[in-house]
Amino acid sequence: MAVIAFTEAASGNRLGDRGIVTLTWTGLVNADSGTPVTHIAQFADRSIQVTGTFGAGGTVLIEGSLDGVTYATLTDQSDNNLSITSAKIETVLQLVKYIRPRVSAGDGTTSLTITLVAKGE
Repeated sequence: MAVIAFTEAASGNRLGDRGIVTLTWTGLVNADSGTPVTHIAQFADRSIQVTGTFGAGGTVLIEGSLDGVTYATLTDQSDNNLSITSAKIETVLQLVKYIRPRVSAGDGTTSLTITLVAKGE
């Protein structure tokens, strides 16, 4: 179980001018989580893309927290849990201070990349 750091790329001023921030966690395997993101709460739009090899039972949860201690699975615009078992892109509905991916299941071939894109208002 490792905590995987994200890489970040920004276009525009991420704190001000409708810029876009892209955060990527790469190589997550079963029981890994991503370092929580704490600096995008002011961004109105957030989407998650999951790619890679899911393996048998591979599942990534997109989780959020208000306090950085207690995490819960976030939902998309249709109130479906962001419990992702195949490659896809989803919108993140909730406004939370902390967001992280966590791989909750998989086998020895599971290796996932999670990309979060956030856009200022």
